[in-house]
Amino acid sequence: MMGKTLFDNFREVSAKEWKQNIQYDLKGKDYNEKVVWDSPEGIKVKPFYHADDFLEQNTILTTDSRTWKIGQDIYAGNAIMANEAARKSLKKGAEAIRFIIPSTDINASTLLNNIDLNTNLVYLDMRFLSKEYISNIFKNISNANTIRFQVDPIGHLSKTGNWYQSLSSDLAILNELAQLKVDNLVSVDLTLYENAGSDMTQQLGYALSHANEYLNQFNKNGSLDKLKDIEFKVAVGGNYFFEIAKIRALRKLWKILAGAYEVFPNCHITAIPSKRNKTIYDYNVNMIRTTTECMSAVLGSADTVFNLPYDTVYKKDNDFAERIALNQLVLLKEESYFNKVENPAEGSYYIETITNQLAEKALIIFKTIEKEGGFLHQLKNHSIQNKIADNAKKQQESFSAKKAVLVGTNAYQNGEDIMGGELEIYPFVKKNPRKTLITPIIEKRLAEELEQNRLDHE
Repeated sequence: MMGKTLFDNFREVSAKEWKQNIQYDLKGKDYNEKVVWDSPEGIKVKPFYHADDFLEQNTILTTDSRTWKIGQDIYAGNAIMANEAARKSLKKGAEAIRFIIPSTDINASTLLNNIDLNTNLVYLDMRFLSKEYISNIFKNISNANTIRFQVDPIGHLSKTGNWYQSLSSDLAILNELAQLKVDNLVSVDLTLYENAGSDMTQQLGYALSHANEYLNQFNKNGSLDKLKDIEFKVAVGGNYFFEIAKIRALRKLWKILAGAYEVFPNCHITAIPSKRNKTIYDYNVNMIRTTTECMSAVLGSADTVFNLPYDTVYKKDNDFAERIALNQLVLLKEESYFNKVENPAEGSYYIETITNQLAEKALIIFKTIEKEGGFLHQLKNHSIQNKIADNAKKQQESFSAKKAVLVGTNAYQNGEDIMGGELEIYPFVKKNPRKTLITPIIEKRLAEELEQNRLDHE
């Protein structure tokens, strides 16, 4: 009959009945010990999720995964060459370009020459803080307000241990830029926390507290109403469903924080694969890792997804690897139809439950930080750095014990894989002794010690 569906032939089964059947099959073994596992974030993951349990959860998060853009990172050490590379990438399928600009010597007009800002999204990841540089862009480039300026002095402090100039100077420049009505100004970089070894709840809690420092600053200076938009830069790891939930939880948390200030600026999210689990041995596996990580980013509702070339750890930028990285995203969008479903994660009991649990735990971290003086204060007394280091140590121990597996590196090694002659850049943490205001948060890959040992014995 037309009015009858397939599922009308089956009676509804409650969550209680499912659990009873599982316990029966376990033949007396403990349910929680055998089929429930703990994530690194302390979340108990059940073998099944049911509508009965889901009724207790918060409102479903509605997002749109159809509008995500394919991003391409380009180092702009030379404006002419970077512009040429960007235009080539746009022809090959990129829809958004992120220029990494090392100094104010790079002419922005040259960099953006013949790039239509109406149809192509442009990010400027400036490794400096200059009101004059951004002001000149607005004077000389039409439609400059579509550009996303990734200004994040607190992120710079976290990563390098120093402000660009000083606390007062950096925040003063930020406020002056806000007065210029730069819509897409503030960025919060939480890729650093992932790549340094934070778990997901730490990443989210720190991101929220990091962002709150900017909201406080704008609020004090009466320019909060000028904040139309905030950007979060997210690094996506290998836990596929949890990473989908992480990005969704970030949107949820931002809505809560912005609502507390009675402002509702847009939350723009860019995503890139994590460096934490990338390897130099059996490096082609990196392509599998980045593919699933980009999939998580899209399904989690990132606005722009950038990819990491498979050899980025040990090789200089090269056309082949960059083309492969771009093609991975093009294939996801054009052939795998990852832009056709509005909200593919909506209604998944598992993902929605994990989203809510991550958000709840992150909110506890955020509240603790604020109660203890705020993010900057916690950076100054090294509480943030110490907590990240503690979690990174746990991850390292799990990797060393092969509980966390990286195929080709700490499991299923290819003994004939020789990499000593392939290294074009130093793939390990570099020591650069210098005077800093705080201890910087250092990014480090899980496989570094193991790889160094293998290199020594080739």
